[in-house]
Amino acid sequence: MSEVIENTTAVSALPKIKAIWGQKLGMTQIFGDAGQIIPVTVVHVPPANVTEVLTTAKHGYTAIRVAFGAIREKSLNKARLGILKKVSAPIARWNREIRVEKVDGFAVGQTLKADVFASGDFIDVIGTSKGRGFAGAMKRHNFRGGPATHGQSDRARAPGSSGANTYPGRVFKGKRFPGHFGVDTTTVQHLEVVGVKPEQDLLLVKGALPGPNHSLVYIRQTKKYLKVRVAHPSEAKGKAKKEAAKPAAPAKAKAGK
Repeated sequence: MSEVIENTTAVSALPKIKAIWGQKLGMTQIFGDAGQIIPVTVVHVPPANVTEVLTTAKHGYTAIRVAFGAIREKSLNKARLGILKKVSAPIARWNREIRVEKVDGFAVGQTLKADVFASGDFIDVIGTSKGRGFAGAMKRHNFRGGPATHGQSDRARAPGSSGANTYPGRVFKGKRFPGHFGVDTTTVQHLEVVGVKPEQDLLLVKGALPGPNHSLVYIRQTKKYLKVRVAHPSEAKGKAKKEAAKPAAPAKAKAGK
């Protein structure tokens, strides 16, 4: 097997980026500054090495390809191992892409870590939901179910009627039935980062994340910012009228009289 060729070229500084891949570890709780309990999900964010820069001219879109995660060398096939050795990147378990608007400043050999985010940042987390197999209508679509009385001993969890009469004489497409549930790409928006531990490669995210423990999640800067409410001009006029309607305060008597 060929040896890895050391990369002696200088690596430029990493441009500002607000996205990274991580591995969901599980949930715990921490205490806030005021002593309140905050439920958090712990995400392991191993250092991700840039292995390729994708450009519009060559690939049709702009992105960077990163490799991350510990694994034994013999567990990789020769194709993936050859890609990593070609760019002198460490052995990595996963290869994923991160979309960026511009690739200016990105270069092979740069490393992304958990400190791309800071406490107080709001993020969107994309993952694959838990697989629940073949599920019934009540679990899959939140159906209410049938009555438990009046002789219906075996229809409590049934979906009910599924079609019409002679017309249209068929079941419409998209009818909610029992079937495969889960293993869907799920996005949870506007979650807050409450802790960053770069020395341990950990992110603490307030709330729950999609997917089972040890599954991959994609973390990016949120696209859902809370809108600031702007007062309508009529509200300002109403406040002015209320102020004008208030009785005037009695004048204070001068001292010495």
